[in-house]
This record gives sequence, C-alpha cells and structure tokens, in this order.
Amino acid sequence: MNGIEWIVEAHGCAPELLRDLNRLRRLFNEIIEELKLRPVGETQWHQFPQTGGITGLCLLAESHLAVHTFPEFQSLCLNLFCCLPRREWDFAAHLTKLVRANSTTVRSVARPYVPVAESSEGEPQPVPTSLPFGSAAR
Repeated sequence: MNGIEWIVEAHGCAPELLRDLNRLRRLFNEIIEELKLRPVGETQWHQFPQTGGITGLCLLAESHLAVHTFPEFQSLCLNLFCCLPRREWDFAAHLTKLVRANSTTVRSVARPYVPVAESSEGEPQPVPTSLPFGSAAR
C-alpha cells in the first residue's frame, strides 16, 4: 500500500490574494471537504508582518496539509501528504480561481511503506527485511 504526496507550486498569483487569510482558509476547506480528509485540530496560521505572506498547517489523521505564500514573488507552495491513496484533485483550477495563478505545477509522489528496489527489468520490487515492525534501520 502507498500513501500519496502532492507538491504544488503556483506562480504569477495576485499578491493581494496571497495575503488574504480568508481565501486560504477557503482553499483548505475545499481540499479537506472534497478529499474527505480528517483534521485532528485547528489549522494554525501565521502571517508575516513585513510581506503579508502566510503559512498554514493543518494536522490530518491522514498526515498534513501545508501552504506558504510569497506575495513578494507572486507564488504559493502547497503540500498535501495522505497516508492512504486519494483521487486526483484539480489544484490548478482552484488556484487559478482563488489566487489568480498564471501557472501551476503539480507533482504527485507515491509514498511506499515497504522499501523498494529495482529488479533487473527496472520494475520496483519489495526489499525483504528482517527488521521487526516499527524498528528503524541504523
């Protein structure tokens, strides 16, 4: 079984919208509701006084959702890690609508829970381990 992580970078955003905490709350609410995520507490927000950039972090039962805005560079970075697979979500459409992003790059990364190695054919294969569950290799 694999988890999934999305790494999202949006550029050409409207600086005033990257300083709008209510807009970012709306983005988090849409992601959480539509992907059926389960927050385990209140989202923490911090707005930087010099630039107005915002950092937000929501701890999830599935892992975490984080955002960092950089109005001075017209950019936004978002990270969502889920320990269980989730359907694809249209980050680009939402970021175009909410912060007027000109371009959005979305990378999704499978996060396997069992170490993998490549076979001679180049296919990932589970790596046998003698470590008990929960032990860390040193």
